This record gives sequence, structure tokens and C-alpha cells, in this order.
Amino acid sequence: MGSSESKSAQHEVHHPTPTPTPNPELDRPWREFDWGQKEALKEKLENFSSSSPDVKDIKILVAGQVGAGKSSFINSVNNVFQGRITSRALVDTAAGGSHSFTQNLKGYVIRSGNKSLPFVFKDIMGLEAQVMAGSQTDDIINAVFGHVKDGYKFNEEKAITHKDQHYTSDPKLSDQSFCLVYVIAADLIQYTDDKLIDKLKIIRRAISDEGIPQVVVMTKVDEACPLVNKDLRKIYTSKKIKEKMDLCSAKIGLPLSNIFPVKNYNKETDTQGDIDVLILKALEQIVQNADDRLVDIQSS
Repeated sequence: MGSSESKSAQHEVHHPTPTPTPNPELDRPWREFDWGQKEALKEKLENFSSSSPDVKDIKILVAGQVGAGKSSFINSVNNVFQGRITSRALVDTAAGGSHSFTQNLKGYVIRSGNKSLPFVFKDIMGLEAQVMAGSQTDDIINAVFGHVKDGYKFNEEKAITHKDQHYTSDPKLSDQSFCLVYVIAADLIQYTDDKLIDKLKIIRRAISDEGIPQVVVMTKVDEACPLVNKDLRKIYTSKKIKEKMDLCSAKIGLPLSNIFPVKNYNKETDTQGDIDVLILKALEQIVQNADDRLVDIQSS
């Protein structure tokens, strides 16, 4: 080999082979889902009636971290049945709001047209990690068991006592909530403070002992995954959403079958079928679980 050839060989630059971008999508969906079931689910829920003659409206308590989208979820459920964008549960739209916008316990009846549906969502103050911030765990537990009347103004410093005018010492069956829904934001689940998780676990233990079912509604899936942001139907093939689901299950201690990923309505001006069907599927499970609990109480 000549000297010029050896010099050129010495100066030859080897570029590393670029690492292929991992596919963000699974080959098969991690949960089978029928995107065409919207009308069937809607009709089923519109025709739902409680299994107890003593309970006309099944109450569902909605809890969650500040900013996770509790009130937006209640509005989104209402939107589905009204077929338009509504805002009955007021939402704090200030960017980076660190304190709960919901200050009082309030019940929201869901309407379909002019008909009131037989379930009521109870919206409460958001949970915060700090001990003296957000709603107190005792307030949430008391609200589930029907001890707290609508209109009660949450106090970050202390939980409700039996002396408060909004305290019901002997609640009727119809005052109680039969399912607790935790609303958790998919884009923030990995950053959730352990102190907040500890609060959720205290609530879980107290109500699990009494057989109250629990469901997680995982919101903001579009903000957690670019794939889903472009196409909501990729929600069940998205690796990122599946990872968020697994993380949520491990942190909260609920099985994946009790966790429902949804997108709340926030910037839309019209309702959309794919958003609706995810919300309806979550609502079907919530209502069924609540009614199952009611049946168990009656048969015990």
C-alpha cells in the first residue's frame, strides 16, 4: 500500500450508526376497546335506575390532586349527555394554580336533555401534599359516609367536627356515596408527591374497610403522550399511556381494571365522539360499581 493510501485510510471518519427511534406504539392494544359503543353506553346510562327503592340518586364522590381535572371531568360527563360544552362545575383556568378552586362540597346532577339522570357527582376541595393544605383526609372520609352536607366550606386547618352545622351524625343511606373516584393527571403521575399518595392511602384504607369501591379516572392523556395528542384512538396502543397506567396502579394500589384513561373537554367548542366514548366507559364502570355496593348493603 502506498503512503498516500495509508494516510487517507488514517483520516477516514467513521460515523456511528444512528440509533433507530423506538416505536411509541404497541403492536397490539393493551386493552380491547369498542370505539363504536357510544350510543349504546349513553342509552344504558340514561335508562339506569338504582337497585334500591330508598336511593333515588346514586352519589359518587370525586377526589383528586389540585389541578388534576376533577371539576373538568364532571363538566365533561355533563357535556356528553347534553351534546354541547357546559361549565356547571366551575374550573380554575389560571395557569399554574396551586390551590384548589373548589372550596365547598357541592353535588352535581347530570342531565340528558331535560331529564335528570339518577346519579350525582359530589365535588370536593382538591388534595395537596402539605399537611395543612387542601382538603383533609377526614373530611373526604366523612363526605363518603354521608356525614357532610352540601355547602360545607372546607377548612385546610382542620377537618369537620360533629358540632358543625354541616355535619350529619346519623346519615341516611341516600346521603352516602357508593363509589369514590380519584382523578389523577397522566402527565404528572410520576411527579406526585409521596405525601399526597400517603393521604390517598389513608382514605383508601378507611373506605375499603367498609367495602366502598374506588375507580381512578386518569385525565390529560393528550398532554402525557404526543401520539395520543394527535390521535385519541391511539390511547390503547400507546406505550407511554400504558406506562402511566402501570405507575398509577402501583402508586395508588388499584388494579388496572379500575383505572380509566380519559381526555376531559377543555379547549373544545363542540363535543367529539371519541372523547365521549372514553368518558362514558369510565362512567359505566363507576355507576355499576356504585350500584353493586348498594346491592351488597341491602343483602347484608
